[in-house]
Amino acid sequence: MPDWTEHDSATYRDIAAIAVPRRHEMTTTIVSLVPFAADDRFRIVELGSGDGMLSAALLAAHPNATVLALDGSASMREAAAARLAPCGDRARVRAFDLASLDWWDLMHGADLVVSSLCLHHLNDAKKQYLYKAIADRLSARGALLVADLIEPLHPASRRLAANEWDRSAREQAGALEAPQLFTRFADAKWNQFRFPDPADRPSALFHHLVWLKHAGFEAVECFWMFAGHAVYGGFK
Repeated sequence: MPDWTEHDSATYRDIAAIAVPRRHEMTTTIVSLVPFAADDRFRIVELGSGDGMLSAALLAAHPNATVLALDGSASMREAAAARLAPCGDRARVRAFDLASLDWWDLMHGADLVVSSLCLHHLNDAKKQYLYKAIADRLSARGALLVADLIEPLHPASRRLAANEWDRSAREQAGALEAPQLFTRFADAKWNQFRFPDPADRPSALFHHLVWLKHAGFEAVECFWMFAGHAVYGGFK
């Protein structure tokens, strides 16, 4: 698996406010799908937690939940630890290597596994193995919720995704009165549908849903989709 570098982490943090199409909408979609009441006690594991934004949103909505936030970038873990510090011992941040197997047992007994913009770094076979590993380790009431890039299957849909992504980034930069962010986004060639990167290996949405079903998830759905990004997952 090609390496995500600290330079990539720094670039992402610089442009995160606009780099993810409708980022707030994507995050709130995941939070709204959590299959537990607000005051329930449950355990979350986040794969590729980045700066901790999703973990923080989940803990804010569920004050009795705990989270283990895993990320491969030291600077991202530092940012996540700072963001999650007010949560005290409800949040732990730990290093992991997404492509390895030695962290899989950290998911044993988890009630919710979430991942945002991370799993597309795995090839198709490793995604399938990981979905099976998650399904096998989740609690009986568990769920997997993923936000990620998906692979367009036709040039027309790829063109649409690329155009929507650029438009969303430009609009978000405008709303923030920060046009320099869109310039930074464009200069970094962050739109993967215009500038494919060997580190990115998105898969077709249909394939994800089939793999999740085969892994053992009972209810499998796509819940949100825009600009080649989707929120999908499965419930036990």
